[in-house]
Amino acid sequence: MAEEIKQLIEKIQQEGVKAAEDKAKVIEGEATRQAKAIVEKANLEAEKIIFEARRQIETMQESQKASLSQAGRDLLIALRKEINAMLDRLIASSVREALKPEDMAKFLSMLIKDYSGKPKENIVISLNKQDLEELEKGFLSRLKDETKKNIILKPSEEIIGGFIISYDAGKSHYDFTDKALAEYIGSSLRPKLAEILKGSI
Repeated sequence: MAEEIKQLIEKIQQEGVKAAEDKAKVIEGEATRQAKAIVEKANLEAEKIIFEARRQIETMQESQKASLSQAGRDLLIALRKEINAMLDRLIASSVREALKPEDMAKFLSMLIKDYSGKPKENIVISLNKQDLEELEKGFLSRLKDETKKNIILKPSEEIIGGFIISYDAGKSHYDFTDKALAEYIGSSLRPKLAEILKGSI
């Protein structure tokens, strides 16, 4: 009887141990599966985060490149404008320097003497008051005597430097004011300047 009880206890113990081992294997398998699922999910999340971070970095880099490119274009446009403005100022200054009364007198003399038409009407020269007074001092009477033409000097508040000449008493005219000459010289120099800037800026 004692032997049978002992065997029964041993059997119960063996079955209990086996059941516990089986249960432990099931728990271990489930834990392993869950851990694997968690790692896979974490890897997927990490990949998503990395992908999104890279995308944002690329977007930021493209935006920065576009901003730098635009800033570069704006700077070049501003620089070209400033260089053109400097050119205009230099031309205007040079033209004003070249349009002193004594130089204007020579130029007017040449224009009137070389005029091929035979004006029946007065030759009208419009210029600013100060230059007019300078030319009236000796140039006008001498030129009238040389050309045998009726020349009228007319003051104009609109003219800063240079003159406007009309061979038909003002019906038509040729503009030799500092503004017109500077515009003409500038229009011929600007394309050349643009070509130079294109290659160097």
